[in-house]
Amino acid sequence: MDLPGPIHDFLLVFLGVGLILGSLGVVLLPNPIYSAFLLGLVFFCISLLYILSNSHFVAAAQLLIYVGAINILIIFAVMFMSSSEYSKDFYLWTVGDGITLIICTSIFFSLITIILDTSWYSIIWTTRSNQTLEQDLISNSQQIGIHLSTDFFLPFELISIILLVALIGAITVAHQ
Repeated sequence: MDLPGPIHDFLLVFLGVGLILGSLGVVLLPNPIYSAFLLGLVFFCISLLYILSNSHFVAAAQLLIYVGAINILIIFAVMFMSSSEYSKDFYLWTVGDGITLIICTSIFFSLITIILDTSWYSIIWTTRSNQTLEQDLISNSQQIGIHLSTDFFLPFELISIILLVALIGAITVAHQ
């Protein structure tokens, strides 16, 4: 979208705050129905971020696949669970919670380190050289592939990590 700078920055901050609060709600709320609906809000905010970055195809795919299919599937699975399965008393800390906290914190700090150590200037030059190549391509799917591997590589990988975590959670719930 071609928005003026202050409006674009406001929307970016607003969606970022929505993502952070929604993500915290998904993790911290004890009721899984509320968590599932907040997960839908997080997926919707991600698709709006894609629209802000002029990636309309990825935004539509985000809405259709994640909000329209995966989140609805999670909501149905949660609603089919009996209320006694998730209304039991929760302990404050277990050994698994400590291990999970250590692993997630180390992944977070490694991602921050990688982001800070990456030479983004060379990536910008790489994408500029790909823009001349993009004009010669005939197929839209090839253009989408170039954008996913250059311009939108980091969001694409973050979505794959979120999907992996959701699959592990679904397997854990199904195993119990």
